[in-house]
Amino acid sequence: MSQVFGGTESGLSEETQAIREVVREFAEEEIRPGAQAADENEEFPEDVWDGLAEIDLTGLTVPAEYGGFGSDRETYAVVNEEVAYGQLAVATALSVHCLATSCIAQFGTESQRQEWLPAMAEGRPVGAFCLSEPDAGSNPAEMSTTARRDGDEYVLSGDKQWITNGQRAGVYVVFAKTDANDPGSITQFLVPGDLDGVEVGRKEEKLGLRASDTTQMHFHDVRLPEAYRLTPEGEGLSAAFRILTGGRIGIAAQAVGLAQAAFDEAKTYASDREQFDRPIDQIQSIRHKFAEMATQIQASRLLVREAARQGDAGQDNRVAASMAKYFASEAAMDVTNEAVQIHGGYGYTTDFDVERFYRDAKITTIYEGTTEIQKKIIARELLE
Repeated sequence: MSQVFGGTESGLSEETQAIREVVREFAEEEIRPGAQAADENEEFPEDVWDGLAEIDLTGLTVPAEYGGFGSDRETYAVVNEEVAYGQLAVATALSVHCLATSCIAQFGTESQRQEWLPAMAEGRPVGAFCLSEPDAGSNPAEMSTTARRDGDEYVLSGDKQWITNGQRAGVYVVFAKTDANDPGSITQFLVPGDLDGVEVGRKEEKLGLRASDTTQMHFHDVRLPEAYRLTPEGEGLSAAFRILTGGRIGIAAQAVGLAQAAFDEAKTYASDREQFDRPIDQIQSIRHKFAEMATQIQASRLLVREAARQGDAGQDNRVAASMAKYFASEAAMDVTNEAVQIHGGYGYTTDFDVERFYRDAKITTIYEGTTEIQKKIIARELLE
């Protein structure tokens, strides 16, 4: 069975279908072979990143006039799905880089776009997105990071948590209050990594996604010229929510890619593994598992496509994005769990990729808005 039932996906343009095939080939030939070692060593595969840059994916959300890919939302989702099919850690690093380039493209000045986007489209510097804090996760209005005015500069101080690309990044999009007592003063800043006072903190030891560096970030009285402010004062949080809607589509797509990888691995194993004098894919209880898994994957994929379609049509797709993120991430948990179960005891060992898929899947229900936050957004639209 191919990734999409029937071999090709109806509804995709010929161009997007062609892109999907290119990225799938890259995932299978360049990402997947080193994925297990990268996970075990907890090291990001920089050669893979350079390969992504060579096929223009590090400029996925950079407009064409700045040297980028200029992707629409549907293509963005397809690329995220295919990269995650290779390894979720790589897809996560790419999506966070894309969050940073999207912030600069959408909210930056022309000077900021010209200074940063062409180089980021080529893969360096890597971008990071600094919103969460140790005591402010799902409610960013409670953040304590501040950027106080001092003449023509801002002085940035505070700590951020769960920062993907923390060690690798050369530029950070940082959210801070310009008035420590006013949640409405949250503003978005562009912070080069080489400024005095920028410190990469502890690298987290994680259940999954081990090849992706996740760190704390500390900002000690970092002096920022006004030219490094991305949004007008007080408009940072609304900008974050706009960016995260697109980001949630990307995470949902990654969950689909991860689930598809687990399905394919389990299918291959079940056709080879024999018990009771026949391949286990001929046992009815196993066949039912595959039917359920395939239905969850396809339903997730269609929710992702609908959220992307609404966004590309200029519609308000916040609820559609939350539905896709909620359903696809929970489906990834279910599918990877069943993939391990189909492998039996072997699935519990590191000899098979499904063990890593199972560990990686959990994060899709947490980052860029937990399952509970997605349900809150959906219910608010339905009931208020």
